Order: sequence, then C-alpha cells, then structure tokens
Amino acid sequence: MRDVTVTPNGDRIRWVELPGAEPARLYLHGLGASSPVYYAAAAAHPLLTGRRSLLLDLMGFGISDRPTDFGYTLEEHADAVATALDAAGLAGVEVVGHSMGGAVAIVLAHRHPRLVANLLLVDSNLDPVAPVRRPGSSGIATFTEEEFLAGGREEVGRWVGPFWWSTMRLAGPEALHRTAVHGTRGTVPTMREILLDLAVPRTFLYPQEDGEPVGAARLRESGVELVAIPDSGHNIMFDNPEAFAAVAAAALARRATPA
Repeated sequence: MRDVTVTPNGDRIRWVELPGAEPARLYLHGLGASSPVYYAAAAAHPLLTGRRSLLLDLMGFGISDRPTDFGYTLEEHADAVATALDAAGLAGVEVVGHSMGGAVAIVLAHRHPRLVANLLLVDSNLDPVAPVRRPGSSGIATFTEEEFLAGGREEVGRWVGPFWWSTMRLAGPEALHRTAVHGTRGTVPTMREILLDLAVPRTFLYPQEDGEPVGAARLRESGVELVAIPDSGHNIMFDNPEAFAAVAAAALARRATPA
C-alpha cells in the first residue's frame, strides 16, 4: 500500500499498487465503493494483467483518510488523485472510472491533462441528477448533512443492501454525503460537456439491457466509443468479468490520433 498527504492537516489518500509495465493504469471506484475490492479481479485478469496498476481509494472512502473538513467536490477529488499520481511519478495514465469514479476521471483529465492518456468510463455519471429517495447518490442527496449524520446514513444502509453496504459503511459519513451531493449537482461545464471536448481516447461501457446512454449520437460524433456489455447491471466488472476484460483491454490500447 502507498499513500501521500493531500491536505494541510496531513490527511492521506491511499492506493494498492500492482507492479508491471507502463503506461500505468489507474482504477477509480464509484460512490461508497473501494477500488481494491471492485477492481482486484479485473486488474489480475490475463487480458489486463502485467501493467503497473494503481487501485486507488478516493478521499473519504476505503483505505484513504476521512477528513471532516474536506469539501469532497468532484474537483477536489480529482486534485487529490492528481497529487497521488504526481507522488507515484506518473503521467499519461490510462484511467478506468466506474460510476461516480468516472465523473472524477473526466474532471481529472480536464484539470490535469498531462496525467491522462486514455479514459475508460464504466456506466459513469455524465449529467446532474435530481435528488430522489432511492439507493445511490441521488437518494443520499435528499438528506441534509445534519439529517444524514443523525440517522440518514443508517437508512441508506437499509436501502442499498448488504453487497454495496459492505464497502459503503467504510466511508466517512461526511465524505459519503458531500460526495453524493456534489456528484448529483455535477460540474460547470457538465461532465458530459467536458467529455465531449477531451482529446484523449474515450470509451463508455454500459449495460446492454439499459439501452444506449442519453445523447449517444453526440457522444459518438465527438469520438467517444460506446460499448454495450451483455448480461450485466451497473457493476459491469462484477457481472460480466470476461466481457469487461476483453473490452477494457481493447479500449485501453487505443492511442490519441496526432493532431
């Protein structure tokens, strides 16, 4: 395990690193998840192994610290990840981002373009969403922070079920709530607008049963490759690991076209 300080108070972001060849790969988890849990099997798959890989937990989640005075905006998450990549001596990294982690990956590529050479987005968040009482960030965002800390967290635990709660319960309560709120609000410009303008290779995976993502035609026009994964739900790397590995290996081999 490796770590680096990212706040003035000494709070640290941490990651598990697998040795291998460069360019390196960075794996970013979704809300309430943990990269070493969600990506261990994928990073070790024969089609993806052999590459230096960082399975990083965002600030407030998993093995990283949980400061209560951190803002947990998408921009702050991205900047913390950039600090980790700098500490690891990396640039031009292939980034895999699931769900909310995909939104962080997009912002990372926008704010720190030298660090990102390729984006693989796994059913990622692209647009602001309205808070609605249901499992996920939109449900968490229906609580004020005071309500969430006073009992809303436990209610969310009942909503999401034992699988998701197994890692969500490790998150700092403030981190979970603030990240969900900022994730639903999105960024300005939106994550979608940023993604459309990025120059790096970009691939978006989505469950086949869900149908194409909103704005699919415009995404394709901008060069985003859309790939439907059969027999899967939102957690594609768990639900269909063979298809995920095959598509990911091909996507991450893409290189930017010289201008």
